[in-house]
Amino acid sequence: MIIRQREVGTWGRAVLHLFLILFGLLLIYPIVWMVFASFKPEGEIFSNNLLPTHWIVSQYTKGWSALPNVNFGRMFLNSFFISFVVVIGSLFTSSLTSFAFARLRFRFKRVLFAMLMITMMLPGQVTLIPQYIIFHKLGWVNTYYPLTIPSFIGASPFFTFLSVQFIRGIPKEMDESAKIDGCNMFQIYWRMILPLTKPALVTIAIFSFYWSWNDFFSQLVYLNSPVKYTIALGLQSFLDQQGSSQWGQMFAMSVLSLIPVFVIFLFFQRHLTKGIATTGLKG
Repeated sequence: MIIRQREVGTWGRAVLHLFLILFGLLLIYPIVWMVFASFKPEGEIFSNNLLPTHWIVSQYTKGWSALPNVNFGRMFLNSFFISFVVVIGSLFTSSLTSFAFARLRFRFKRVLFAMLMITMMLPGQVTLIPQYIIFHKLGWVNTYYPLTIPSFIGASPFFTFLSVQFIRGIPKEMDESAKIDGCNMFQIYWRMILPLTKPALVTIAIFSFYWSWNDFFSQLVYLNSPVKYTIALGLQSFLDQQGSSQWGQMFAMSVLSLIPVFVIFLFFQRHLTKGIATTGLKG
């Protein structure tokens, strides 16, 4: 009887793994199709064949310098710069703000935290026009300031919420021990809390990089100079509403734009899953 139950359990796991593999292949099929399409001639891209009949690499060479006065190397640098600054700002503000909400006592603490959570429920389209008016009066339109400065003033409440939940799971007795040893509140934050929140900080860094790297709408609103274009705006430039879109070059550059995302995920996958799992367990 026990052997039969083990056989049933083995077959059940095999069927589950097979289903997950098939489902995973279904999810990655669009990416696989795009990779093969980037090596096809323009006339074969939307054919019924997945594999190209004639493999070419000219879509990559032409797409790299397709736009006048700027190539995709510059756009990659622009995207990396914006994403790097956003990551630094998100880590700085989320760690400090979450430490204050999780450890300090001050008036209207619960009210302010509730207001912070409410901002998570507001769609970005609701605040778009007021933000644009403010940035326009500051002279920040067609600069990187609207895309980077908000990350230094707590524009991502989700990251703060993530860190608060993690810090609340750290025993407060450690703070008391540090105070006995003569540490002030900033030293407690810098020497004790910050190193212990590494999984949450890595998760914040990865998500902030992904969101800023893939951001299209905000960059479309605030950037209008081709020299300052990012990858997202560069890819949009291949599409022509008059019907002369360069699909092959766009797919080729899209494949290149996915490489940093895949590399970061492969190197930090363990930290990402650990940060999400441990943060979710904090009460």
